[in-house]
Amino acid sequence: MPAFQEIDSTKQRAALTASTVAFTICFAAWTIFAIIGIRIRDELGLTETQFGLLVGTPILTGSLIRVALGIWADLYGGRRVFVATMLAAAASTFLLTYAHTYPQMLLAALGVGIAGGSFSVGVAYVSRWYPPEKQGFALGIFGAGNVGSAVTKFLAPLVLVAWGWQAVAEIWAAALVVMAVIFWFTTDDDPVHVQRRKAGMRPKGAWLELEPLKNVQVWRFSLYYFFVFGAFVALALWLPQYLIHVYGLDIRTAGMIAAFFSVPASLFRAYGGHLSDVYGARRVLYWTFFVSVAATFVLAYPPVDYVVRTAQGPVAFHMEMGLVGFTVTVFILGFFMALGKAAVFKHIPVYYPSHVGSVGGLVGMIGGLGGFLLPILFGVLLDLTGLWTSCFMVLFLLVAGALLWMHVAVRQMERGATEGELRQLPPFPEMQGMPEPKKTVSGNRTVLTDWRPEDPSFWEEKGQSIARRNLWLSIPALLLSFAIWQVWSVVVAKLPLVGFTFTTDQLFWLAALPGLSGATLRIFYSFMVPIFGGRLWTTLTTWSLIIPALGIGFAVQNPETPYVVLLLLALLCGLGGGNFASSMSNISFFFPKAEKGNALALNAGLGNLGVSVVQFVVPLAITAGVFGWFGGDPAMVRQPGGEAPLWLQNAGFVFVPFIAISAFASWFGMNDIASAKASFAEQAVIFQRRHNWIMCWLYTGTFGSFIGYSAGFPLLANTLFPEVDALRFAFVGPLVGALSRSGTGWLADRYGGARVTLWAFVVMMAGAGSVLWFIATKDQPGAFWGFFLSFLVLFFATGVGNASTFQMIPAIMGKEMARLMPEAGAEARRVRAEKESAAITGFTSAVAAFGAFFIPKGYGTSIALTGGPEAALWAFIAFYVSCLVLTWAVYTRKGGLLHDAERGKGGVSSKTAAAE
Repeated sequence: MPAFQEIDSTKQRAALTASTVAFTICFAAWTIFAIIGIRIRDELGLTETQFGLLVGTPILTGSLIRVALGIWADLYGGRRVFVATMLAAAASTFLLTYAHTYPQMLLAALGVGIAGGSFSVGVAYVSRWYPPEKQGFALGIFGAGNVGSAVTKFLAPLVLVAWGWQAVAEIWAAALVVMAVIFWFTTDDDPVHVQRRKAGMRPKGAWLELEPLKNVQVWRFSLYYFFVFGAFVALALWLPQYLIHVYGLDIRTAGMIAAFFSVPASLFRAYGGHLSDVYGARRVLYWTFFVSVAATFVLAYPPVDYVVRTAQGPVAFHMEMGLVGFTVTVFILGFFMALGKAAVFKHIPVYYPSHVGSVGGLVGMIGGLGGFLLPILFGVLLDLTGLWTSCFMVLFLLVAGALLWMHVAVRQMERGATEGELRQLPPFPEMQGMPEPKKTVSGNRTVLTDWRPEDPSFWEEKGQSIARRNLWLSIPALLLSFAIWQVWSVVVAKLPLVGFTFTTDQLFWLAALPGLSGATLRIFYSFMVPIFGGRLWTTLTTWSLIIPALGIGFAVQNPETPYVVLLLLALLCGLGGGNFASSMSNISFFFPKAEKGNALALNAGLGNLGVSVVQFVVPLAITAGVFGWFGGDPAMVRQPGGEAPLWLQNAGFVFVPFIAISAFASWFGMNDIASAKASFAEQAVIFQRRHNWIMCWLYTGTFGSFIGYSAGFPLLANTLFPEVDALRFAFVGPLVGALSRSGTGWLADRYGGARVTLWAFVVMMAGAGSVLWFIATKDQPGAFWGFFLSFLVLFFATGVGNASTFQMIPAIMGKEMARLMPEAGAEARRVRAEKESAAITGFTSAVAAFGAFFIPKGYGTSIALTGGPEAALWAFIAFYVSCLVLTWAVYTRKGGLLHDAERGKGGVSSKTAAAE
């Protein structure tokens, strides 16, 4: 670390001053759509939801890029990255003037968001100029650059009225360029970067920056910041149009009054740091949340007319907040938000002195996401309810939840600190002095510090019951994950019935996107359990399913919902798809080798049933108003017997209570294993293994086909056979595939996984060929049933192949370790093979999940280009041929890796495969 007393104070002040001014200008550009977006909305005729997405898009980019920019600031120095950030944001802001359509605006808005990432760069840069005892003061001054949103509110309306919104973009872009030049010539590289460069040292790896996320406390701080900063950004963007529509103000006056919120919410942040030093950050947060609960409750109350019936007759009166009262209330709200922002960041160096940068960046990122998600939610609620005050209703619920969580956590900490003293007190004062029986205080029961599943006595005594409890809590969470992942496969087939006018290709895009996002998330989720712990990760990922479930429920009620919103919801459904990789990794740590295969088969097979559940339950749920008035009104759709009500929103709502139950059960019933830890570097060695990539290819052929056919079958059947209600039968195929996966593992145990996989591809080729035959004769009687039975054959074969490919992995890695570690002992090879097998299992599941995207998208592209799905099916058959040839050439032929093992006396058992 540098000697701070030797740092030139002039350079310190120059760095702080230039950084604060630069951050102010960046923040002004980041919130530019709060003003020019109103004029753009009028020119393009945008709905409130589209407007919310437009103003929120830069916030999304700025939030997500914060971690990356913070890491780059560590690697290359904050000065360089700050300048590059300003120049990139300037270019994107200037390009706004060349955007003439809504998609072009969204694309440019993504680039404008780079300006928001300057916060993490500035924090990394400024903090290195000051010693720890002065960093709070310096960062408080730097954080006051949030006032840039008020600068936009004050100046942008004047420029817009005088020269148009394009001039605002041009002037703001020019200001960024000028500031970048000034910053470069008036500042120096920070002392830490200079010292590191001289010594030739590099900072720690980026993956290690994510380690603190395993602590629930970080997520609690993130929720606080989601409100105090995310809601601040959201309101800074939303208030101008709120004032225009609710109070009838012109844009200049609305911008000026909105600044009464933005200015105190920015400038008083430094004062919040001072109060946190004097009175404590926790007390300041209590003040913030109590006042915010009261303020948002008052602001959320819509204008109402009351009639009170008295003895003298009815008395009517009107309740509505006037402009003066509104201005005063939002000023107070902004003031306490500023105090809260400082208080949150005051906590971080106290609890995480060695991870201030990483935790601060992550908390800032999640807080910034609030600035993206909340404007969209404001627009959706306004479209659905017609109440402008609905935005404050959301904020009331958010801050009330934050206050409740903080208070519960504080009480738990207080009880933990005084637990020993409290335990010594008798139940009643009269009992003092009486002898007490000795009590044993147990530790944290959720963390298993002693876990020896391979020890028979330990396993029989308590290990088996704990492992099975975790398995049976994991299965429903995974089942719900698959259900949410595949819910679009049912919903998209019904969208045209309720008034959505999308092309066939657009519908297939909606069906395919969950597969794309789910598969991508699996790549990262594969490595998360050893880093964060299975209990925390399962709980968080299960709760995340509520976002797409509720989003679908609200979005499908309005046929005017923009296509881009449905695309976003389709991507969010991929949150369910990512959970498979982490779930399988988590369960694998609980069971001994002799039972691991069966446990994983149960977890995967019964979890896969979520696909059948969604395709069976949703068609039933959407035909009844199971949620009453809360579920919304049905759409009247034309059926063969006349018009009938359809509650398509129930496709999302029906899973919400089960998600909540499963999440609570996971948190209170599951365990973390202390020894189940492995760094990303330890797991990343699988990328050097040839067989990892071969198994990715083969598992894509089996599981990729299963999940892709599950996603694409309802819409494909609906397109080819419109006279048949295919949704009634859609659940059968995934059910067959899930059950065949769970029930045919003995085939791989007896005959060998590679041989079973080989024949599975033969059957899949035959099944796809049969589908082609019945598509060619679809006008003939009974063609649908032949088509349907052919798909059942495909589903059965994919289930068998799913089980057999996973059976191959431990046997392959056992043989590979003997080759790669010839001098190591048997136990060392076994441990290494186990770790790599677990990592390969997760990674192959991630790659294979892309089948959920490519198969439905293949159908859509084939239909768009050729008029039918035949071209896509021929491509799938060609892929199965490649899988068959690869399996034979590498594993089953004479001389293949598994040839001798699978043809030994008695075959290869699961125990042998696991031990090899």
